[in-house]
Amino acid sequence: MSEQMNGHPGGHPSSMRPGHPTGHPGSVGKHPGEQPIGPAVDGTPPLRLIAWEVTRSCNLACKHCRAEAHPEPYEGELSTAEAKALIDTFPDAGSPIIIFTGGEPFMRHDIFELIPYAKSKGLRCVMAPNGTLLTAENAAKIKKLGIERCSISIDAPDAAGHDEFRGVKGAFASSMKGIEHLKAVGLEFQINTTVTKDNLHQFKDIFHLAERLGASAWHIFLLVPTGRAAELGAQVINAAEYEEVLNWFYDFRKTTNMQLKATCAPHYHRILRQRAKAEGVPVNFETFGLDAVSRGCLGGVGFCFISHSGIVQPCGYLDLPCGDVRKTPFPEIWRSSPEFLNLRNPKMYEGKCGVCEYEKVCGGCRARAATMRGGYLREEPLCSYTPARLAKKGQEG
Repeated sequence: MSEQMNGHPGGHPSSMRPGHPTGHPGSVGKHPGEQPIGPAVDGTPPLRLIAWEVTRSCNLACKHCRAEAHPEPYEGELSTAEAKALIDTFPDAGSPIIIFTGGEPFMRHDIFELIPYAKSKGLRCVMAPNGTLLTAENAAKIKKLGIERCSISIDAPDAAGHDEFRGVKGAFASSMKGIEHLKAVGLEFQINTTVTKDNLHQFKDIFHLAERLGASAWHIFLLVPTGRAAELGAQVINAAEYEEVLNWFYDFRKTTNMQLKATCAPHYHRILRQRAKAEGVPVNFETFGLDAVSRGCLGGVGFCFISHSGIVQPCGYLDLPCGDVRKTPFPEIWRSSPEFLNLRNPKMYEGKCGVCEYEKVCGGCRARAATMRGGYLREEPLCSYTPARLAKKGQEG
């Protein structure tokens, strides 16, 4: 790793060890996500995580926002009745953890009604607020209603860098206050950090801030150039830097007991296995936690995103409509969407992703393939690895 790196997840609280509630707050405790459930009789993989954009409205103007969110209400938002009817269908797709996200979920008028309704269906609930609207009162309320973890995005170790990225002065201070409110009621939280060229040199400082704050986890999110982030082309790290960051992350995780996770970084799962093999370390749940039993890109495989208007997508960064819950029952979309079926079939992947021996554990970022290569099944544009089959073919040629 370069000297620069010595000085995160999107979205969401997505992978929790025992006692925790994802990039993505995502798997809580001994959830089935830790001991994978087999596919249904028809071969449909179990749905483990749903990132539900309960509202697109937001009080911040983040530079990387996939939704290009604004504070005003959006037309077409699911009504309370429609939202509850949707919740009713979730158990039929598996036993998913529900990530209440946005926008800013606290800007949804009935959020305190939807959380307990989801809990009443036996669903585990986590939340991804930006932290600025957290108060002593609503922190206590979501804790009581059953939220098990919150994810708060912090993209710099200080107010200047964070506020500049988030587009609102005072955002850092407000998020710090929000975290204190979570701590006061004993509600676990994780810190998410979006990786850009500007904050690479601050990673250790951001981690140490998360550590001082008492975060249960630190998730790094590799930038996907969609929404406002499409204007951040100069901030997207290249394939070589990507590889360097993920190797640094592999080494850095050995120095702390805090749970670390790389999100929107599917080839970390390749790097983990390459490095572990070289070190003679077995890859299992005991040694690497959820990273050992999960897949890099889970979009359409174990995870999906539902928009404020009920459009189902593989993830929030991949603008690929796979169904509309107002027209088709959600479990039917999960089982039968042609796009989801494509994502579950490695033979459909193009370029080197289609022949890579790490496809089952990586899968490449389908959102980056779509935005940077022009198709969601094309090869991951920020991967520098040459699959063994291609390498052998090159040698023979």
